[in-house]
Amino acid sequence: MLWLAYKAFKSAAAKHDIEAHAISVKDSKPQTYFLRGLAIQMTNPKTALSWIAIISLGLQEGAPLWVGTAIVIGTFILSLTLHSVYALAFSTPTMVRVYGRARRKIQATLGVFFTFAGLKLLTSRT
Repeated sequence: MLWLAYKAFKSAAAKHDIEAHAISVKDSKPQTYFLRGLAIQMTNPKTALSWIAIISLGLQEGAPLWVGTAIVIGTFILSLTLHSVYALAFSTPTMVRVYGRARRKIQATLGVFFTFAGLKLLTSRT
């Protein structure tokens, strides 16, 4: 978590701007974009750390099988829904401009959150 905090603060301090570029639909098939997005998401360390946090908080020792099943199915549905909404929302130039203006504040807020979460994990006792 502290590594994520560092990365978020570093991103917040970066001076690069985000720009929307139109892509040519004829160049690639929708499956290509889907597979590219899937590859990025599957290799994202935040995804792995999020799953570890979800499982460690939601699945306690001796929990019945339905709890693990509910966590996996629930997070799958939630992830699919949210990522679809993100894809639609952030594919518009207006939203890219809005996010570009708010990017530093968002990244700094995430940095603060990850810092507190990381410190909490370091100081908690089980």
